[in-house]
Amino acid sequence: MIPGVVQHSPWLAEGQLVTITQYYREHIGAPLAVGRAAVSGDALRRAEERDTKGKAVFVLHTWKDAMWSMGINKDADVPAPQPWPQEKAEGDENEGEGGSVGGEGGEDEGNVEEVNAQKDEGKQEGEARVGEETQIADASPKQGAAEQNKPAALTAEDVSARLHAALLQALRTTLASLPPSAFPMPASTFWSVHVLPARPAEIDVDPRQVDVKHSTHRSVKAFLKAHAKEGLLKLKDTKGGDIAVAAVFPDHEQVTTHTPHRTVQDIEAHAQKKEEHERKAREEEEKRKGEVQITELWKPFGTSLGWFQEMKHNTSTLYTLQDVKEAMKAYIAEKGLMNAQEQQYIDVGRDPALRAAIAQKQSPDVEFLRREELLSRLLDHMQRWYEIRVEGKDAIRKKGQLKPIQVVVKIRQGRKACTLLTGFEPYMLDAEELAEELRKICASSTSVSPVQGKASEMEVMVQGKQIKAVSDLLIAKGVPKRWIESADLSAEKKKKK
Repeated sequence: MIPGVVQHSPWLAEGQLVTITQYYREHIGAPLAVGRAAVSGDALRRAEERDTKGKAVFVLHTWKDAMWSMGINKDADVPAPQPWPQEKAEGDENEGEGGSVGGEGGEDEGNVEEVNAQKDEGKQEGEARVGEETQIADASPKQGAAEQNKPAALTAEDVSARLHAALLQALRTTLASLPPSAFPMPASTFWSVHVLPARPAEIDVDPRQVDVKHSTHRSVKAFLKAHAKEGLLKLKDTKGGDIAVAAVFPDHEQVTTHTPHRTVQDIEAHAQKKEEHERKAREEEEKRKGEVQITELWKPFGTSLGWFQEMKHNTSTLYTLQDVKEAMKAYIAEKGLMNAQEQQYIDVGRDPALRAAIAQKQSPDVEFLRREELLSRLLDHMQRWYEIRVEGKDAIRKKGQLKPIQVVVKIRQGRKACTLLTGFEPYMLDAEELAEELRKICASSTSVSPVQGKASEMEVMVQGKQIKAVSDLLIAKGVPKRWIESADLSAEKKKKK
């Protein structure tokens, strides 16, 4: 899907053969699938900018599918990702860390995260990446693995052109939104915070190659001076021979005519967003593991039996709310019961089975209903069930409607307020354990006694108004918040007096 694509070839054509691999920040993964591009590279870029969803690749063949199982190496594992091969420029070993600003050795380029790149032959051959986080490019079965994994070599002019594009991108985006008070800005800050993150993200170019020391300028200072002469920015000298950017000119013709591109920063931001989403998903999953899983169920019963038989659905099955919704949606579509003028209404009177399933004494001959009311009436004519699952225990499935746990504050023995906890047994909670834990948490006396008139149910009493403490304990034990009802009836008692 498009949201999972991290990098792709900008010249990718719709219908072009591509391969799919998992994205690694500093390594190249082995192809995991082969398919046809569902959209072009330009369409992918626009979709990413607008956060559009959709299919990126029509997959034809994947690792461990039926075709894979026919091969002689069907039991082979996916090869480990390989690091990008490094190409050293002449004289690198003697140049230190790179270009300089005012005679200094570094240019803060290391602050920018590295992203993957890979070799492409004549913009017609290459490899595609799609996975949890993916890249897409052209695929060529003839190209050797070593050749595919080799980033394209850049000339000094190529590097200068990409850095120039990065400056224009920064001037059009991040720098254009800065207030005048942000200047003068140290050249090193200008370079590392604005220019380097704006470098074009290209699948066949390793961003580490787009380094000012490999350009025709050879240093940040020379690069900025050259672009100051073009009128893109204004410089000023500082103490120690350094320079600072005194002003920028986003209205310059080169900036206004610049075509925005996907940047290195975009790649990293997308990857971080994906990682954050996955982290939250893992946390939610861990949270759900200890939570009481409650599922409300419905069984065909009474007048609803005929409708389920009409649909040829099993009448002894327990259905979830989503199951009933899907069944009703399919039935309405099949019978053409949606009202032609008001589509939120369903013409119930046109279908005898459905009308009988939701009939009520006060309105037996209803002709049409809103979809929500129709669903509500149908559920009312079905038998309620519920299922409770707790990790480490057998699931419990019972007939009837599950009631929330009640946490109520009442006045007892004259003027003393106490908190009463009832209805917790279906949630697999023990009265004695709750009482003991509440005694420690609330530092109050507790007691356990049968509910009046219901010998099979127990009531836990805690001295004082302890609704929050009791509710927090129930939530900590995995009871979903929506299944806890609380009320303070102590004030009401006082008013009656």
